[in-house]
Amino acid sequence: MPAYHSSFLQPETCIGNTAILPFRTSFRGPAPQQLSSEQDIIDEALYYFKANVFFRTYEIKSEADRLLIYITLYITECLKKLQKCSTKNQAQNEMYTLAISRFDIPGEVGFPLNSVYSKPANSNDAEFLKAYLTQLRQEVGLRVCDRVFGENGKPSKWWLCFAKKKFMDKSLSGPGQ
Repeated sequence: MPAYHSSFLQPETCIGNTAILPFRTSFRGPAPQQLSSEQDIIDEALYYFKANVFFRTYEIKSEADRLLIYITLYITECLKKLQKCSTKNQAQNEMYTLAISRFDIPGEVGFPLNSVYSKPANSNDAEFLKAYLTQLRQEVGLRVCDRVFGENGKPSKWWLCFAKKKFMDKSLSGPGQ
């Protein structure tokens, strides 16, 4: 069975070869705002996460797939942090801390998928990508937290059981983190 790919095939903007797609968010940042309540790239990544996380290889069919890969890897990082949280409030604080912590972008030495992503063309693009990914990480963390803790405020074992999975045998965090 093939992996699920993004349905956002014609992105308006790309930095390097990564799509810059609009999404619904309440966080400030450079991301284009999606005003409608239709599914955005984050909803799509969360919807396909449980199926895609089992794949060791992933054929990239569009620039939006690269963003889907990044979000999938980041969801795994979120789930690792959420395993240690017992309340939704504590989890939201952990997600915010993880989102704004230092991370590598494509083209930097510590980025795990430099073979698949191209480096931003200049320093302005690199700064924009860093700010865009920070805003994306904040929104993804919030939505993952909502899914994991749900209505009753207790962590869902059906989400947390995926924390040990490694999509494409990769991780955004370094070894031992």
